[in-house]
Amino acid sequence: MTLTDDDKKTIEKYALQNAVKYGQAPQIGAVMGRVMGECPQLRSKAKDVTPLIQEILVEVAKETPEQWQARLEAIAPELIEELSVKKEPDKGLKVLDIEVGKQVVMRFAPNPNGPPTLGSTRGIIVNSEYVKKYGGKFIIRFDDTDPQTKRPMLEAYDWYVDDCKWLGAKPDEIVIASDRIPIYYDYARKLIEMGHAYVCFCDGEDFKKFKDAKQACPHRDVSPQENLKYWDKMLSGEYEEKTAVLRIKTDIDHKDPALRDYGAFRIVKTPHPRHEVGDKYCVWPLLDFEGAIEDHELGMTHIIRGKDLMDSEKRQGYIYKYLGWQYPKTTHWGRVKMHEFGKFSTSGLRKAIEEGEYTGWEDPRLPTIRAIRRRGILPEAIRKFMIELGVGETDISISMDSLYAENRKLVDPIANRYFFVWDPVELEITGTGPCTISPALHPTEDRGCREIEVNNKVYLCKEDVEKLQAGSKLRLKDLYNVEITSLEPLQAKYLGDSMESMKKEKMRIIHWAPMDGVPVKVLSPDGEFTGIAEKQVTSELNKVVQFERFGFCRIDAVGEDVVAYFTHK
Repeated sequence: MTLTDDDKKTIEKYALQNAVKYGQAPQIGAVMGRVMGECPQLRSKAKDVTPLIQEILVEVAKETPEQWQARLEAIAPELIEELSVKKEPDKGLKVLDIEVGKQVVMRFAPNPNGPPTLGSTRGIIVNSEYVKKYGGKFIIRFDDTDPQTKRPMLEAYDWYVDDCKWLGAKPDEIVIASDRIPIYYDYARKLIEMGHAYVCFCDGEDFKKFKDAKQACPHRDVSPQENLKYWDKMLSGEYEEKTAVLRIKTDIDHKDPALRDYGAFRIVKTPHPRHEVGDKYCVWPLLDFEGAIEDHELGMTHIIRGKDLMDSEKRQGYIYKYLGWQYPKTTHWGRVKMHEFGKFSTSGLRKAIEEGEYTGWEDPRLPTIRAIRRRGILPEAIRKFMIELGVGETDISISMDSLYAENRKLVDPIANRYFFVWDPVELEITGTGPCTISPALHPTEDRGCREIEVNNKVYLCKEDVEKLQAGSKLRLKDLYNVEITSLEPLQAKYLGDSMESMKKEKMRIIHWAPMDGVPVKVLSPDGEFTGIAEKQVTSELNKVVQFERFGFCRIDAVGEDVVAYFTHK
């Protein structure tokens, strides 16, 4: 393949910038990243492009640092300025560029095909935090104009609003795109009348051939009057799906194929799940068109979107130019990947739930806010965690442990402590009678004690029992010392209460549960644990407690059994 002059200049300027920045020959990895970001048309040809880029880098490497600097100043002085600007730390929220006298308006625009996840929570929290900071307006806009591929869930609309409120991000306004289809139709008609949009009847593969060859399709130059007739036929349902598409005219010679005459409306005859909409419409806007119109109609001043959506902004820019609008100020941020969940999509989760892989959207193995809430993660912890991620363009890969650390600071002072053993094994103790102990509900906070009645039997955890031998001496926490006398059945003899003896003998301290405890089932990302806990835990419904040695758990249900959701260690 051959490179265009523009491509060669792009490669050269980034090669020079890399050389000037580090004072040595340019590195192909760094240069490739910048080039592919600016020249997306080369991405699919990376193998062919790499040796051509390398040739240019070799030529640059032959020059001196002084020549690099002079050449870069000549062809791309803005990259010199970029090197001299000290990069602002990504942590926390950057200052917004605000026009004097203008109210900040920001939005979060989900597709309600499932509930919010940790991925979407970043957008909810950061946008809402900005409008709080600047006294602005926060809008939730449901981009639900795809009734077929990403079909909305009726429950998800309420779930989003409820989770937003729980996160401290109550919206000032809620907009549902499927209620506003006539608005999009009006703008489409206006663009057709202006000669900036046309109805295309090309087969998808045929249009791609025209687009890739930088050629206009046969329908591009049809008069606005004819296009209006075709448009009306689309709206009246005279055409079948995939036979007609309304396209926005752009630059047919644009270097990026994705920006050449993109689709704005397509025919979908699947009824919308919302009863208010149903089969009222058969022509639906694609996301770039709907979002462009709504951001103007709703008065957006600032948009935060993923850096992978830069092409959307460029496509929408044509509509703004044609209609004489000013595009909102835009910030791009990188992806956030959580190690524990990897790559996930709402559509994928929905399919897995329908196939029975998960019990529902609140399954503790899922990254949904509904699951996170049920596990006892507090909204304050999530807000702090998301805000401190900042809004930088760097992709972030982090562990849930970072979120757990924030939550632990909040729940540790308020969570009462209780004994819990999983996979319980009965231990019979000889040489002592019934007694009552009163361990503290919290090791540092003054919140009183709980009473535990003990007879001559207790439960131990199976994994502790497997480490015991006949003759093992150990301390039952907050109770007394014992010596194992038999493993089958498990028996021990009482050795007294002395802490000095325990320390002198270097006894292990292990947890236990009383015989009058309650059965507990703990649901966690790692599976289900069943065991016995102190009966007082039944008074902790909907609260987070700490099962000592096991971890923090939220008590979800109290009945014959107690059901708890694992929070974290």
